[in-house]
Amino acid sequence: MSADTYKPQAKTALALARALELVESVPYRVSARWLFYRLLQEGYYGAKSDYKNKFLPAVSAARHAFYEGWAPDTLTDETRAAVVRGDGFDTPGEWVSALQQRITCTLDKWHAQDYYIELWFEARAMLDQFRHYTEHVTLRPLGGQPSIPYKWDTAKDLERASDRYDKPVVVLYFGDLDSAGGVIADVTRADVAKWCAVPFEFIHCGLTLDQVRLYGVPENPEKPGEFQWEALPDAAAREIIVSSSAPFISRGGLSDVLEREQRATAWLRAQLAALTPPAA
Repeated sequence: MSADTYKPQAKTALALARALELVESVPYRVSARWLFYRLLQEGYYGAKSDYKNKFLPAVSAARHAFYEGWAPDTLTDETRAAVVRGDGFDTPGEWVSALQQRITCTLDKWHAQDYYIELWFEARAMLDQFRHYTEHVTLRPLGGQPSIPYKWDTAKDLERASDRYDKPVVVLYFGDLDSAGGVIADVTRADVAKWCAVPFEFIHCGLTLDQVRLYGVPENPEKPGEFQWEALPDAAAREIIVSSSAPFISRGGLSDVLEREQRATAWLRAQLAALTPPAA
């Protein structure tokens, strides 16, 4: 299908134009689900069922046809990844050269901190957003109500972190301001706490009613009075994520660790540069 052969109806064309604006408005790649929820909140679609019935067919056709700036790689796939095997470097010399550039010393960041923190968030589609606006922090997308094994593993991970660092454990939670979001937060916290042998502080960072008012978050069109995290403007989401995390992260301690990493990396790269690789 070419751009010349794909002629969406006027309403769909408007939705596609706005969708591409949203994609290009953020500094990270987004998934189809993230994009749909933004359009749903803005009124381009009227129900969650439109995701499969209207939205996906439209964006699929637009990408196949390279319609008005759309392309096959416009959106990211959050559920699948290829298992690439059998490739490599052409010669040992190329391999050593690549190591000089790629190898990086990675040291544990939490020994230099006063707290061990994790960020948990309700919507799995927001993973790239949280990854972009945080660093060195464990992220746990819940994807709605998480499974029992997921919560059990989380409890054991918090225990291991507490044993290793001997610091207060803090969980920062981000989710929708609606009845389902409240249940997800409460049940997940209760189950993890039940199976975790160490205490942890659970802080609900958003969405809150004050944040909804401050940032002008629109209501869920299907459920008036309820609000979804995906409806936040990206700049507002960044501000909430960063400001919620900042009190628990020592920038000085982090800088010291990063400087040690840089020195060790420079030393090892110099050692590699002096090596003569075997002949191909």
